[in-house]
Amino acid sequence: MTTSSSDSAPVFPDVPLSLVRPAILSGLLVVVAVAASAYLGHIMFGIWMFVGLALSLANAKLVQLYVQGITAEENPRKRPVAINSVLRLALLTVVALVVAFLARPDGIGVMFGLALSQVILVLNTVIPVMKGLRTQS
Repeated sequence: MTTSSSDSAPVFPDVPLSLVRPAILSGLLVVVAVAASAYLGHIMFGIWMFVGLALSLANAKLVQLYVQGITAEENPRKRPVAINSVLRLALLTVVALVVAFLARPDGIGVMFGLALSQVILVLNTVIPVMKGLRTQS
């Protein structure tokens, strides 16, 4: 992190907000997962994994849209963001658990899709930021 003076705010690198790269990487991983699960005789695992990845990417897009709306207000507040996040994540969790329970054993693929998508989204943010921090110092 670099600063222009000791009084100024820290300068952070830009964070990528596009979900194109994570969507492409998720799509490639889904193709591999469906092919592997079909080879192992559990093609529905791969399909449910796709559902989990899609749910997670949709959640990320909803977060972006909601935060854009809140920050566009004259006096943005944290409480609506927190309430929206809790409701969204609760609904996502319930859907994933219901699928995992009702579509046993392959329905657990939804959980794997959600987890894998979170790893992809975090890496999509962290790697460019780390590169930016390295080039600024």
